[in-house]
Amino acid sequence: MKKIVDDLRTIYKCCSLYYEDNKSQQEVCNYLKISRASVSRMLKAGRDQGIVNIEVVNPVKYSYGELEKEIEKEFGLKEIIVVHNSVLDSQGDLVTYLSEEASLFLNQIFEDGDRIGVSMGHTMHNITKVEKNFDKERDLLFVPLMGGISQSKVRREDIQSNQIAAKFTQLFGGRYLQFLSPAVFSNHEVLDGFLQETAINYIFDYYRKLNTVVMGIGVPEREKSTLVSAGYINEDYMDRMLEQGLAGDIALHFFDEEGNLEPFEEFNNRVASISMKQLKKVRNRIAVVSGAEKANAVKAAIKGGFVNILITDVTCAESLLQ
Repeated sequence: MKKIVDDLRTIYKCCSLYYEDNKSQQEVCNYLKISRASVSRMLKAGRDQGIVNIEVVNPVKYSYGELEKEIEKEFGLKEIIVVHNSVLDSQGDLVTYLSEEASLFLNQIFEDGDRIGVSMGHTMHNITKVEKNFDKERDLLFVPLMGGISQSKVRREDIQSNQIAAKFTQLFGGRYLQFLSPAVFSNHEVLDGFLQETAINYIFDYYRKLNTVVMGIGVPEREKSTLVSAGYINEDYMDRMLEQGLAGDIALHFFDEEGNLEPFEEFNNRVASISMKQLKKVRNRIAVVSGAEKANAVKAAIKGGFVNILITDVTCAESLLQ
């Protein structure tokens, strides 16, 4: 005779009485005429076998609705996701919160058949380290937005775009392309000649088919600039760009506080990447950023039309409205 604790119907009834009817374990014992130990084992079996799914909801996660609506209205965004942070959280905690929320949103917005451009940088790299089990059986193609060949690593991590595309595939499924080119050339004549090669210029056909791009936004600070730490520019060059009104960079392109690219054509024309004109045609232009110090760069990127969906933390979100 099958043991009562293994009977699925009895397990379901036990769980239903306890979780849905809010009966105590003793009341369940009396109702089913079984021991307290049997009730405890069946409640555990219900959880183990998926009859019961327990979700712990963080109420803070849902407390930024008004802030999100205000920012969407103020800046004309399609969507913004504001992620909780606190002065009591460590830097590692903040990175984890943002990366996890970003991965959940991206997994939801990605659809079969999507062609998704990804940029480089620490923010993108952190998303790829999220421990989530997403459905890998999807028709997704990840495309690096810029060349990804470099001898350098930043803080011993490979944050180049080719590596990011490969890691996104491991997290979300699908496949990826490589853009086998340096990201920044010494002059635009060399870049133009290089991009004439058939083995390279196929990438631009894929840029025209992108549904979504996912990017970080850089800020013009020596100690926080990936461009400086990755060796694309030196500190003196950064200082000269600041004198010209540099507000930030996206997909390795410099822009000023109004989102204008023109003051920085000398540098931007040396970047092997999707054009900013093409990027602005992509349906979902998602930026993932954190920190109040990024607010001005975010504003400028939105003004320039480079971003229409924003995933950020509450400190950056509140700074956007100041």
